[in-house]
Amino acid sequence: MAEAAPTTRDKILIAAATMLGEDPTARLSVRAVAARAGVSVGSLRHFFPTQRELIDTVVAGLHALDVPDDPMDDVASSPSDRLVRCLQAVLAEVGAGEQARDYVSSLHRAYVASPPDPESEHTFHALERLAVQRLVRWLTALREEGALATGDVEQQARFLLTVVNGLALERALPGAQARLTYELDTLRIAVSAVTVD
Repeated sequence: MAEAAPTTRDKILIAAATMLGEDPTARLSVRAVAARAGVSVGSLRHFFPTQRELIDTVVAGLHALDVPDDPMDDVASSPSDRLVRCLQAVLAEVGAGEQARDYVSSLHRAYVASPPDPESEHTFHALERLAVQRLVRWLTALREEGALATGDVEQQARFLLTVVNGLALERALPGAQARLTYELDTLRIAVSAVTVD
C-alpha cells in the first residue's frame, strides 16, 4: 500500500519544523515557510492565519514527537545516569567550539542584539516552553519510577535547563575543549540535586 502524499498543511508544518531544526532562531516568516514548503502564501494563511498559530502548532508537534534512542528509555542504567545522558544529548545539539559559537551568536542576533518585537518574543518563549517540556517529560518518567526528588517538576526542569544553558555558553568560549572534561561532573552535580538514587 502506497503512503499518502503529505497534505498542504503537512508540507507547511514539515517545512517550518525543518527550518527550526536547522536554525533554532529562524523567524519562520510566512513567505520563507511557504517558499520552503512549495506552497503559496495564501495557502499557508488558509491553514495558519497568523505567524503565532504556525509557531504554536509547530512547537506542539515537536513536543509530541518521540525521540529516537532516547537515553531515558534505557532502564538498564541508573535513573541519574540516564538523565545525565539526556542532558548530554541536549548539549550535543549545540556542538562545541565553532559550532557552539555559531549557535550562541545566532541566539544573540535573534533575541538580544535586535530590538524585541512581539513575534520574536513569542517564538523565543515557544521554543523555551518546548525545551522545558522536554525536560519535564524526562523528569516525569523518573518521578513515576520513584527516582525524582520531591518538588515542582517544572521548577526542577528549569533548574536543569539553566545548567545546560550555562554549559552551552561555555562550549562557545575559547578553550571549550579543555572545559568539556568538567562538563560531565557539572551535569552529575546538577542531576544529583533533583534525583534520589
